[in-house]
Amino acid sequence: METKVQGSNSLVEELCAIPGGAGIRECIQCGTCSASCPNAGSMDHTPRELIAMVRAGMRDEVLSSNAMWFCASCYLCTVRCPRAIKPTELMHALECLAVTHNVSNARVRTPTMYRGFSDFVYSLGSVHEMGFMTWFYLLSNPLRAMRMLPLALGLLRHGRMSFKARRLKPEAEGQLRAILDRAETLGGVQ
Repeated sequence: METKVQGSNSLVEELCAIPGGAGIRECIQCGTCSASCPNAGSMDHTPRELIAMVRAGMRDEVLSSNAMWFCASCYLCTVRCPRAIKPTELMHALECLAVTHNVSNARVRTPTMYRGFSDFVYSLGSVHEMGFMTWFYLLSNPLRAMRMLPLALGLLRHGRMSFKARRLKPEAEGQLRAILDRAETLGGVQ
């Protein structure tokens, strides 16, 4: 059974075109996802509200929301949904839309981290933890980098983090870049 969305809604159509977004049409607005979400209290809109806003065509409000970025991917909502919708996948699809349309929420640093992670993997073939986190904190919040210094030193001291980046072999690096390029052409955001 598919719940009908009134009229034409380009946001719903756009979301349905992204893997994981089609479940938006099946939602019966029961609120189980919101009641299950451990981060709902930190979100400016609960998952149920966000789904209703998508269906109402509230593009700017939805894409500038912090809700999808606060999703912890714990899948409690997915397990408990009576319609077998995957709200976690809807949240990830909304993240993709926000990045695609270059819409962000000033209070959320996750898109910056995603972009940096993607750039590091593309350029090095792996993620150098020390370099990546230094870059991220300097870009997003330099003062926080100073507060994280004791943690970084502890990780270095116990051999849990390295100064030296690991690189893939040139052949493997080329294969990884080909995979990432193909994913981008299929609609992934790099």
